[in-house]
Amino acid sequence: MTNQSSPFRSAKTLLLCASLCFIFFNLGVGVGHFEVFPYVFYKSAGEGYKELIRQRTRRTELTENSRLEWFYVRQTRPKFVNPTPAQEKGYNLITCISDHLDLAVELRDMNGTMVHEWIVNWFDAWPDAQHLPDDIRPKSSPGTHIHGAVLLPNGNLVYNYEHLGTVCMDPDSRVVWKLPYRTHHSIHRHDDGTLWICAQKTRNEINPDFPNRRIPYDEYIILEVSQSGTVLKEWSVDLILKKNGLTDWLTTDLIESPYVLDDLLHLNDAEPFPEDMKPGFFGPGDIMVSLRNISTVFVFNRTSGKIKYVSSPGLFSLQHDPDFIDGNSYSVFDNNVPHPERWEPGTQSRILRVNVPEDRAEVIYEGTQEHPLFSRIMGKHQWLPNRNLLITEAMEGRAIEINPKGKIVWEWENTVGRNVSGLMEELLRLPENPIRTSAQAAP
Repeated sequence: MTNQSSPFRSAKTLLLCASLCFIFFNLGVGVGHFEVFPYVFYKSAGEGYKELIRQRTRRTELTENSRLEWFYVRQTRPKFVNPTPAQEKGYNLITCISDHLDLAVELRDMNGTMVHEWIVNWFDAWPDAQHLPDDIRPKSSPGTHIHGAVLLPNGNLVYNYEHLGTVCMDPDSRVVWKLPYRTHHSIHRHDDGTLWICAQKTRNEINPDFPNRRIPYDEYIILEVSQSGTVLKEWSVDLILKKNGLTDWLTTDLIESPYVLDDLLHLNDAEPFPEDMKPGFFGPGDIMVSLRNISTVFVFNRTSGKIKYVSSPGLFSLQHDPDFIDGNSYSVFDNNVPHPERWEPGTQSRILRVNVPEDRAEVIYEGTQEHPLFSRIMGKHQWLPNRNLLITEAMEGRAIEINPKGKIVWEWENTVGRNVSGLMEELLRLPENPIRTSAQAAP
């Protein structure tokens, strides 16, 4: 007897293998079709494999000359400065997108050392977002980005997932409360501790008060929220305009751009007059509102609802982040573009100071060819106690601090790869570090 297989035996082996393949193939089809055990494990493994491939691809994109997604930009310009004693001391609260499509909220010292960070992954913080329709609920990372964040005195972080909702986290990244409202763009902490947040509601039926609005449309809302997450009051921007005879701002007859037609106003900031500021033309109870898509800032009184100021046409273009300077003036981040998707090469954004009684705009700082400053969308600025000005160049992933003479004395870049920066929605200077985690509190 030999150990060699006979033709008959080989045929039986082939038949057995083919039968097993047929059985396992049909079992796999049945498991997938009826989603029975062990379907969930196969699905999880498959999604994990796809995520691994995507992350490897992301690392390649951030280091090679390949196409980047909108929240990454390839940097070619040199850094301007190193830290100097002329900077305002403190800590920097940074909201940004890091490498590997991660959302990030970080607290860093003036040397860039990480002091604290929060875990703000959308899918971990809000896995059951039932207030959102399925077509806008995030499906894959990053899913959204963070636009608007403040740090409370107790160390809790309150931030917006853009157009999706507001979350409050403690220093250990545990969710304290969630506001199931489509919030976006900015959060302002007022002197009395209340939070002022931009929001929106989607309307699917024609409103008789606004018959020219093409449905569905988003009605923009201004929210006043307590630090415990309770909505104290809300104002409809549409109704404010109607009360003041400005419904022509909502007319779509002459609008040709689909971009603007679907987003007539684009509310991106709302904040009240500071309690410790000396009144002038503006005073207590006044609320400043920014409407980007019509390049307009207006101020209304919260009690009467009456609009007392509307910016003149042409003062700025597609602006962000207007702030009261005193009772008669305000500053604003002027993106200085006629359209967020069309602009001339070499365009520079700028910070303006608008004197209201004189209806005059003064350029505080403007980018140059040598020291560019440009963000086609987004952008923030902050006046510091030493009279320096901190500017967030959001789309370039960079922040600069300038002194009163316009000289750059400090800068920070959200570097995510070789010569690549990530979107940085805001860098906010804080006077001190309020963070005390449970680990730090332990004896």
